[in-house]
Amino acid sequence: MSIIRITKQFSFETGHALYGYDGKCRNVHGHSYKLHVTVIGTPISDKNNVKYGMVIDFTDLKKIVKDEIVDVFDHATVFNKNTPHIELAKELQDRGHSVLLVDYQPTSEMMIIDFAAKIKSQLPSHIQLHSLKLQETESSYAQWFASDN
Repeated sequence: MSIIRITKQFSFETGHALYGYDGKCRNVHGHSYKLHVTVIGTPISDKNNVKYGMVIDFTDLKKIVKDEIVDVFDHATVFNKNTPHIELAKELQDRGHSVLLVDYQPTSEMMIIDFAAKIKSQLPSHIQLHSLKLQETESSYAQWFASDN
């Protein structure tokens, strides 16, 4: 049976600030992210399986990505946990805002590495994560490929 890649796109809004950065992005700001998730596998060949002909049900892939990424990052503000913005993060949390403190600089590059690990850990064993594309703006994005890692 043929190896097939399937892709699902997700959108979410996230704020962040880049600790120690020398440009405008050191300030708290946000993006309308688009995440493209591509998995690879062979379509199920068992005609008695309700998922017959699918590599993975798009609904199952959607649940994984929503649970691990979208529902966590959507309308949250992400800070490096070592940021001097920690007081602001605490104030926002105290006021009921969603704040994520992460072990990395919240750039698209580092976020996509985090996302790859989270998604891979939830995929069925017969499905591999092939690639991710995290689009931060209309003209800027980061890509992750399993073959490179």
